[in-house]
Amino acid sequence: MINKKSTLSRIFVGLAFYALMIPASAQTSSNYVSKVWVADLGNGNFKNPVLNADYSDPDAVRVGNDYYLISSSFEDVPGLPVLHSKDLVNWKIIGHALKRQPPFDYFSVPRHGQGVWAPSIRYRNGEFYIYYPDPDFGIYLTKAKNAAGPWSEPILVAGGKGLIDPCPLWDDNGKVYLVYAFAGSRAGIKSIMMVRELNTSGTKSLDEGVIVYDGHDTDPTIEGPKFYKRNGYYYIFAPAGGVSTGWQLVLRSKNLYGPYERKVVMHQGTTTVNGPHQGAWVDTPSGEDWFLHFQDKGPYGRVVHLNPMKWVNNWPVIGIDKDGDGTGEPVLVYKKPNVGKTYPMVTPVESDEFSGLKLGLQWQWMANPKSTWAFMHVANGALRLFTDKLPDSAKNLWAAPNVLLQKFPADEFMVTTKMKFTPNANLENEKVGLTIMGFSYANIALKSKKDGTYLVYTLGKDAERGKSEEEKVIMKASSPTAYFRVKVIPGAKCQFSYSFDGQTFVDAGEEFQAEVGRWKGAKVGLFATRDRQINDSGFADFDWFRVEPVK
Repeated sequence: MINKKSTLSRIFVGLAFYALMIPASAQTSSNYVSKVWVADLGNGNFKNPVLNADYSDPDAVRVGNDYYLISSSFEDVPGLPVLHSKDLVNWKIIGHALKRQPPFDYFSVPRHGQGVWAPSIRYRNGEFYIYYPDPDFGIYLTKAKNAAGPWSEPILVAGGKGLIDPCPLWDDNGKVYLVYAFAGSRAGIKSIMMVRELNTSGTKSLDEGVIVYDGHDTDPTIEGPKFYKRNGYYYIFAPAGGVSTGWQLVLRSKNLYGPYERKVVMHQGTTTVNGPHQGAWVDTPSGEDWFLHFQDKGPYGRVVHLNPMKWVNNWPVIGIDKDGDGTGEPVLVYKKPNVGKTYPMVTPVESDEFSGLKLGLQWQWMANPKSTWAFMHVANGALRLFTDKLPDSAKNLWAAPNVLLQKFPADEFMVTTKMKFTPNANLENEKVGLTIMGFSYANIALKSKKDGTYLVYTLGKDAERGKSEEEKVIMKASSPTAYFRVKVIPGAKCQFSYSFDGQTFVDAGEEFQAEVGRWKGAKVGLFATRDRQINDSGFADFDWFRVEPVK
């Protein structure tokens, strides 16, 4: 194993807490290449998905030779991940636009499926604009001069329940408009496209909006619009037909308020890519057009595909139009975009050696974090998680805010982590371990009892319904240091195992079927909990967290 306890690292121990707050733009890590999914085939071609992880409802923008992509993040904190690419195929996470989610007290506990829904990103006059909806509070705006941050505190542009999926358009006459939709679960209406005018700074709504398209008859559940203008036409790119089964619709009109013509420009066709829709039109400096969109893969979440796009008679055609009817279907392998040169392979980071001054950007909490949950213990080259009391109302881990998670990175992968548990001698039932979270969850953990520390396997079936978890004691732990592993194979079937020597692993529990969470895929990560509050806490030092191929 790697020895990371150098003399040099010890002098930084007092900086550990501050380091968690260092902005993403201060990082200087080299390009990371995943061991489990790389879209760049290295021969001038790429394979889809270009992001085989749950970056749902993507939007993107080109600024010069750089591309920036954002996605929904719901209740996860930090939220609104920002990714960067030079070629639309190789992406890396560079930051988050939301360090904490407002209203801060409200999101101090898990609010599964709430928070940030489909956002949009635009660049204007030297600034990035992100408009994002919270379906329970309204449409917010945050801005930054650098996409990696810092981002401004969000301001409420349009308050109201059920306003979702906003996207701005700065028109030629200087006026600013916002297209958006309604969430039926909050507003009691849906399947319509709305446009409202904003003030010239884009910070405040000037009216209550008007209907520009009603999709009830032909395009049920139309939502997720993106607003563009080209050759005198206003275009609204919008998905319809449902997350897992829908199609990509484009509306166009010479008048901003309509009437709009409609055309289906991409559907599943003869492919295995179900529901290909909702995303962003971008171009290249060489004049090519491309479309980034999602595919719903159940427990793996909504992954991101890249498809070629062309304009025919002022209509976009996305993907490959085999029969010439103007409706394309997705590609699985295709020539990379022509961006003028070839760039190195890079992927979002998954593994974390916990050797730096801050957590990797892949990590998110299930709620706004307390400052006492996690610290980089630089002297030990470890992430220290202190146990925190479960909320009084919690019936299982689904209700615990201090669960540190990341997205599934591929259809098949293996996670292994090494940890040392130091329980508080005055507490029982402190529990630390490795978990997979969704509507149901499972984990392998060490748990403190009066007579010592025990290895336990836990199944939280139908956790989102408030059902109590089932915990099984495997054995009394032979060491405070344990290695936990979970293997995920196609179909999101998971097998946990453990080791006390790092060499021989023993299966724990039955095969677990990972499940979706609320509007997102399953996630994998770490937790440290207790059931009682006193003036001190036990802790676990996680030495590393590695994502590798299944072996």
